[in-house]
Amino acid sequence: MKFLFASDSFKGTLTSDQTIELLTKAAEEVFGSCETSGVPVADGGEGTTDAVVKARSGEIITVPVHGPLMEMEQGFYGRLSDTEAILEMAAASGLPMVPEEKRNPLNTTTYGTGELLKAALDAGYTEIAIAIGGSATNDGGMGFASALGIRFLDQEGNVLEGRGENLEKVAHIDMSGLDPAVQKAHFTVMCDVTNPLCGPNGATYTFGKQKGGTPEILDRLEKGMQNYRDVIIREFGINPDEIQGSGAAGGLGAALKVFLHAEMKSGIETVLDLIDFDARLEGVDLVVTGEGRTDWQSCFGKVMQGVGDRSAKHQVPVAALCGGLGPDYEKIYAHGIRSIMTTVDGPMPLKEALDNASELYYKGAIRMFRFLQTGMQMNRH
Repeated sequence: MKFLFASDSFKGTLTSDQTIELLTKAAEEVFGSCETSGVPVADGGEGTTDAVVKARSGEIITVPVHGPLMEMEQGFYGRLSDTEAILEMAAASGLPMVPEEKRNPLNTTTYGTGELLKAALDAGYTEIAIAIGGSATNDGGMGFASALGIRFLDQEGNVLEGRGENLEKVAHIDMSGLDPAVQKAHFTVMCDVTNPLCGPNGATYTFGKQKGGTPEILDRLEKGMQNYRDVIIREFGINPDEIQGSGAAGGLGAALKVFLHAEMKSGIETVLDLIDFDARLEGVDLVVTGEGRTDWQSCFGKVMQGVGDRSAKHQVPVAALCGGLGPDYEKIYAHGIRSIMTTVDGPMPLKEALDNASELYYKGAIRMFRFLQTGMQMNRH
């Protein structure tokens, strides 16, 4: 038997790497001699850089950056080869970086994400993947663009710093200072959000509340975003509302498309390409994947859907070991997942399941492999 282990992390308990260790141990206990390999996987959100760097035997490069409130933080990006780098906005402009009592999207900026990208460009990387999940921001990507040399000016010609509250003041966008290295690079943006920049399904009204926006703040930000959009239409002849995903990460999607001509791709698809997942399926009998909780959302750009679809193309069956199941979890069966087992082995409070995640996962893996072994023995008869 040849197994490939490719599971998402279990938020707050098990890393993708730890699931590989536990599955390897369980497979060897049940089957004795079997061939196993594992690859860390993520879907383009927080943890993507780490997963891809590990899978590619790359290197994490730390960079001092400004956080969402312009405080100094230690950010990082990943070196994958002499030309390829990967970074995630969660490392510089992520929501967990802002204490709950200070969350207000009028005050936050993507400036640090721009600094991360500038550091990668300065180091000479020309193929750069950017994961934009988990932002604390709603600045239309102004802060990000400012760090790369673009200037946003008000009616009087004053330079705006690029926080959410500045959107309503933008009157002109000066591209003359844009870092020339941008022209020589290709940017792939990992994004599973299709929201436009403005409107009821836009950046502000869809995601602003979770970033600390009250109804009054959101109304002000939306007016500002409409002003920003109108300036872009006037000066670039591009309407961000017609670009799928322009509302991602508080409008960073719009800045990446309009100013950097970036290519938007599904997060999980990009990760699977970067880690050369298809080649890893060679000669594999079974893939084991999983995540903390499987429900209807798992079919929309999550790890299990991506791994299942890719494996199905190569006729490799996939089993899943998950923490728990939610509404419409069975929809994942349409994506190459043949069976699902849960790690919990009885009714228990969530805290107990989280506290004992490692032991429950290992026992669940033993059950899954024994079940598989039973099926194989039946086949022989």
